[in-house]
Amino acid sequence: MVSIIAGEKGKGKTKILLEKANEAVSKANGSVIYLDKSSKHMYELNNKIRLVNVSEFPIISADGFIGFLSGLISSDHDIEAVFLDSFLKLAVLEGADITSTIDRIETLGEKYGITFVLSVSMDASDLPENAKKNVTVAL
Repeated sequence: MVSIIAGEKGKGKTKILLEKANEAVSKANGSVIYLDKSSKHMYELNNKIRLVNVSEFPIISADGFIGFLSGLISSDHDIEAVFLDSFLKLAVLEGADITSTIDRIETLGEKYGITFVLSVSMDASDLPENAKKNVTVAL
């Protein structure tokens, strides 16, 4: 399953994402992972959440990002939820069509029973059709 928090830069998406991650870990039986472009939110996350600073890895394309996600999933079979802050940056999709990447993340979520929560710096109305149905918060 994919859930999207959409809104322009500076609207408060990260705060909501952090709250959702902390809430999810309190109910989780498995692993909760938070992917970010830095480690600056480390102290705002419950210590049971695994924070991954994606900028430490050489991801140069959306395909590379999907490979990165697949690697995380293959190394931990207990992942229940993955929170992705600044999704467009992490997935190297700024200014690009996100349609196929969203589809691929949905497929991973369905296959492995993982909920993906994405913070996307776009107005909800500007998202592609396949992503609009997944918007849970529009700022």
